[in-house]
Amino acid sequence: MTDKQYETKYWNVEHEQIDEHNEHIKEAAAAIQHQEAVAFPTETVYGLGADATTTEAVHKIFQAKGRPGDNPLIVHIANLQQVETVAEEIPDQARKLMDAFWPGSLTVILKSNGASAENVTAGLSTVGVRMPDHPVARALLTACKLPVAAPSANQSGRPSPTTAQHVLDDLTGKVYGVVDGGPTGVGVESTVVDCTAETAVILRPGGVTKEDLEAVIGPVKTASDFKNERKQPKAPGMKYTHYAPNAPFWLMEGNVNTIQNEINRLHKEGKRVGVMASEEHAEQYQHAVVKSCGSKEDLKEVAHKIYHCLRSFNNEDVDIILGETFPKEGVGAAVMNRLEKAATKVMK
Repeated sequence: MTDKQYETKYWNVEHEQIDEHNEHIKEAAAAIQHQEAVAFPTETVYGLGADATTTEAVHKIFQAKGRPGDNPLIVHIANLQQVETVAEEIPDQARKLMDAFWPGSLTVILKSNGASAENVTAGLSTVGVRMPDHPVARALLTACKLPVAAPSANQSGRPSPTTAQHVLDDLTGKVYGVVDGGPTGVGVESTVVDCTAETAVILRPGGVTKEDLEAVIGPVKTASDFKNERKQPKAPGMKYTHYAPNAPFWLMEGNVNTIQNEINRLHKEGKRVGVMASEEHAEQYQHAVVKSCGSKEDLKEVAHKIYHCLRSFNNEDVDIILGETFPKEGVGAAVMNRLEKAATKVMK
């Protein structure tokens, strides 16, 4: 919880002309320049931004979210020149990825030059940097004229916000303001790639897939290649439970019959059961509150919907949520990464 209670400001710019001269954007940028935390949309999820160079400003993010202090933040920038304000060097493979995917949903881990506040890097010698591809985010960052640290704008551990209302549900009274630019697009957080070693490593899957990256720089590794190493995480989403709805969430491998048998067992115990299902199977479940999060044949749609779907169960008074699994190809790797992080347990 924050020590200070805010009358959280709300700026709706969804249907306005968006650039750094927009009055709402200028007001939100001024708040960030004056060490306040402001939520804003990116093409992935809504972020909660503060001046990345000031410890006191960044601390307000951690207070509002209830976020663990050893979980680093991503620095958001408006242009390529700002990379050099926070990074010591830009390796060739990092430049190639920036050229290919920026602005966009890719975060690049680089060696820090020490300009970012220590609570941004969690005391590490590296810093994650991203140039978002959303008109509101780009306008706000341009107006701020400084690098902005921004994790997802939700209560820590809960599903990330894909609408301004999600942010308000979690953080009203805890942050200075929220810029509403409408629903986000990708729906899951950025792919995080560590470019500080000879071979790039995907630390967190996202909308930019392993296949996309390898088409640009050749073979890349994944964090699972190093799963026996115990290190402080270099990127968000690697260590703690994330993305969880209020009720326990059980991720279930298996077919419709397997899941229906579990629904029947819980139903007999008097439990009210929710099911997060694929479009193909949603109508086959009985004795449950069923919500479809998209087709197994369109994993980009699933990625776009999973957080909204998980959050929607909070309004259904369910005791337990069962979730189907999805293929791990392409963006499906990001979908399953988020579901596994959200799960109270995985049932095989």
